[in-house]
Amino acid sequence: MRTSWRCHNKFICDKMAAEEGPRQLDAHEYLNKHRIIDLFNNLTSHMIYSRPDDPKKFLISTLEKLHKCRTTKLDIPCLFDDSNIHAVFGMLDPTNRGYITLQQYNEALTTLGVKTYDDQPAGADIDRISFDVFVKEAKKGLTDASSTFSS
Repeated sequence: MRTSWRCHNKFICDKMAAEEGPRQLDAHEYLNKHRIIDLFNNLTSHMIYSRPDDPKKFLISTLEKLHKCRTTKLDIPCLFDDSNIHAVFGMLDPTNRGYITLQQYNEALTTLGVKTYDDQPAGADIDRISFDVFVKEAKKGLTDASSTFSS
């Protein structure tokens, strides 16, 4: 069985690498440690969204932005901005109650591509996640997902 760098499921990638031998396992550990797969997925998503006339120049520019953001932790290139996050919350709260359910919160963050977030945020005990809590977790999670320079 041949392992592809496109493998998206860490468990499956690790299992396949272990079956293939120590060199493949070492390669997978390296890719995971340095978030190389995340980086390529991020770059590809940005390129497809932007559809630049000069893809190579666009990739270089995006990599330079990521490099700069590594030290400043500011302006990390992300496909979703505040208006997108607000729109997602608005779709889940069409009657403007000011909150969504914990299930909606979990599903929305997962759909946005947020991998790590507080699964029991303020309001979870009463099944009412406020707009502010949702926005805070979405921004943090999207920043973490987009900052592929950190592990």
